[in-house]
Amino acid sequence: MYTEQQLQALRDALANGVRRVRFGDREVEYRSIEELKAALAAAEAELAQSQGTPVVRQIRVSTSKGF
Repeated sequence: MYTEQQLQALRDALANGVRRVRFGDREVEYRSIEELKAALAAAEAELAQSQGTPVVRQIRVSTSKGF
């Protein structure tokens, strides 16, 4: 289960372009920024679910052939 501090650490790492995140006495190095983004999304969803907030997802479609 993620905490607000862990979520903020993930956000800070992403904002700074860093793949290594420290959670208290633990340190995690993600293989890519995409993997860090996935961890951030998972943490946000888990915290939202534990707080009873519904998770909002959006799908955006873009076409160039007049669809």
